[in-house]
Amino acid sequence: MLDNIRIVLVQTFHPGNIGASARAMKTMGLTRLTLVNPRCFPDAEATRRAAGASDVVEQARVVTSLEAAVSDCVQVIGASARLRSLPLPHFDEPDEMARTLVANAERGPVALVFGRERYGLTNDEIRHCTHQVSIPANPDYGVLNLSQAVQVLAHEVYGAWRRADNAVPTASPSHGPLPTQQQLGYFHEHLQRVMEGSGFINQPHARTSDHLHALFARAQPNRKELSLLRGLLSSLEAHLDPPS
Repeated sequence: MLDNIRIVLVQTFHPGNIGASARAMKTMGLTRLTLVNPRCFPDAEATRRAAGASDVVEQARVVTSLEAAVSDCVQVIGASARLRSLPLPHFDEPDEMARTLVANAERGPVALVFGRERYGLTNDEIRHCTHQVSIPANPDYGVLNLSQAVQVLAHEVYGAWRRADNAVPTASPSHGPLPTQQQLGYFHEHLQRVMEGSGFINQPHARTSDHLHALFARAQPNRKELSLLRGLLSSLEAHLDPPS
């Protein structure tokens, strides 16, 4: 199940931070590393800082966009300071995040996303996430190095996995398979098209879209439910633009 959990680093500037993050991952049983547009990779400094985790560095997947890094994921959690301008669901406590991530990793790939060393993730990148998480720290000095942040959250994930692995199974209804981020992206594009076509919104970047994105992230519809919603949108769209 830990193989379904990937760590995504976005535009890492210092190659040493890639190696140190790989080391932090491996100590917690995580080996799936994805790099989005790293400034310098591969690099000897990344391998040196990885120490005994050089295999994680060597097997890292390199992609050109965050969208490509997480398109097949059923949950994507962005590690950042809380952005109140974006109404995504937010985990105030990392242990709560870890329990949710581990549970969803049983159903498909999931990702923890970390931004640039100096200014983290952009608003547009956060929009590719389903949730946010922050690491509680000294309010007067809450600065963590990239690899330290990876270590803290990876430790929480490993602890949640150990507890879940040792827990006595209890019967619970199946929620059904979750959609990937690519499938959710198609849904949000469809929803946006219908909202604009109906005149419900008339500004491409209206806050309404962000709030609806957050609503469906909280609701976490499964694939069948998402298909029903897409069918509803298609029906509405047909009435908005009837064939001539």
